[in-house]
Amino acid sequence: MSGIKVSDLMVPLSDYAMVSEDATLHEAIKALVRARDEFDPAKGKHRAILVTDKNNRVIGKLSLLDVLKALEPKYVRVEDQKVLSRVGLGKNFMKSMAAKYKLWDEPLEDICKKSAEIIVKNITRAPTEGEFVDEHASLNEGIHQIVMGRRQSLLVTRGKDIVGLLRLTDIFREISKRVQDCNPE
Repeated sequence: MSGIKVSDLMVPLSDYAMVSEDATLHEAIKALVRARDEFDPAKGKHRAILVTDKNNRVIGKLSLLDVLKALEPKYVRVEDQKVLSRVGLGKNFMKSMAAKYKLWDEPLEDICKKSAEIIVKNITRAPTEGEFVDEHASLNEGIHQIVMGRRQSLLVTRGKDIVGLLRLTDIFREISKRVQDCNPE
């Protein structure tokens, strides 16, 4: 795998769901669904929406989890979500948290209205340094970053520009192909 570059497996920006930072969450979800329907099914479905600024440069991405959290704004009141998510929490504790913070207590019928009121730039977080990988980096380096950062994807760069996404699903497809094609004896 050392001969494979990140650019060999990345999904180019032109194939990815993108919305302006001024779009609503409703528009972003529709863009993701449209991209999922149009993308080659053999390559796996998109699991994120790229967010662009006024100059059409990618400034962040929204994961499916980000979308769910945005639709229930009371999650911001739950302290240390990252710590809690990595600790093996029991079902009863999770239920008590949902009750205490009244998470998802409003009907899903309001979801259309909610999604139309949320502006994407208000829920997009700027990527951190560990979420970028150079297009010429080895796939081994990309795998290491994904595993250590516990990420579903990385933003692939060419200089200062983002040119695509390296997705965990594409890496797994490549690894599984190699495992199926080999004889371990």
